[in-house]
Amino acid sequence: MSKRPVLVMAGGTGGHIFPALAVAKEMMARGIPVVWLGTKKGLEAKIIPAEGIPVKWLSVSGIRGKGKLRLLSAPFMLSWAITQALWVMISLRPRAVLGMGGFVTGPGGLAAKLTFRPICIHEQNAIPGMTNRLLSKIAKHVCEAFPQSFGKLKKTTLTGNPVRAEIVAIVKPEERLANRSKPVRLLVLGGSLGAQAINDTLPKALALLSSELMPEVRHQAGARNLEAAVNSYQQAGVKINPVAFIEDMAEAYAWADLILCRAGALTLAEITATGVASILVPYPHAVDDHQTANAKYLTDENAAILLPQPKLQADDLAETLKTLFADRDKLLTMAKAARHLAIPNSAEQVADIVLGMARGK
Repeated sequence: MSKRPVLVMAGGTGGHIFPALAVAKEMMARGIPVVWLGTKKGLEAKIIPAEGIPVKWLSVSGIRGKGKLRLLSAPFMLSWAITQALWVMISLRPRAVLGMGGFVTGPGGLAAKLTFRPICIHEQNAIPGMTNRLLSKIAKHVCEAFPQSFGKLKKTTLTGNPVRAEIVAIVKPEERLANRSKPVRLLVLGGSLGAQAINDTLPKALALLSSELMPEVRHQAGARNLEAAVNSYQQAGVKINPVAFIEDMAEAYAWADLILCRAGALTLAEITATGVASILVPYPHAVDDHQTANAKYLTDENAAILLPQPKLQADDLAETLKTLFADRDKLLTMAKAARHLAIPNSAEQVADIVLGMARGK
């Protein structure tokens, strides 16, 4: 195989970037050069250069839900982004193109098609975004993290969401949770942007628990919501110190008996890879309510409990926590069900598909 690179298109948020990075690292480990297509405004601008991966930049941003002015300027912005992407395709001549989501994948995918580059797209959520719905019509192959995201489209493969190797390596729940006793360990994830509803409600719910049911808590509140979370715990009279960010997520997942969090695709992939029980509070304003669809994949298999944000009240959350904290067998059963849903070799599968395309398969 020639040394022309594979072009990985992903940007904006960690939900797109980290799965794409896992696949990029898998291909690089096989000796395949990788170039990234991203934007300077996205999270990839900080993460990808630090990984030693060369980046080509496009000038593009989101359109949906951004108002009339953005909509009016969209044709000009997209035309310029497509022109930039065409130049990248012509100059790099990538052997294959992988789209993992974010604003760059639209113009990048179209440019790949116009220059006859084979395209594979990967959809992280249960409900595909608008760009991937369009690109699925011109892609040679489509990878989906949840079953039937693209209906009966024949060129799809269920690969799951790629996660970091250190999380895949966590021992199975039967071994990890076997000899644990009280108190239960509760990991709370507000996400990189925080989850103010969780930060506000959990302290009040914990204040309703008896001392014998009080858990150990690690709470990642998000940088912009940290002060408010600290105040919420103080006002509730609960002695817990939330943090803005947890550096070692693999260690935190392995530590936890139960997780309270949103239902972003990457978080759920990490929960299933670990094998841990969870209470999921989907972000209610996500496009197409895709977080609720993500969550149902776990709740339908009794691997998680769904708690919609409009119903997130302190007394209801306290009752749910009481039930779970008093039943370690239930927590283990949920953890095993979550682990059963994991696809631990997801990154390898996606890399195999992309490199197969590069060979003309």
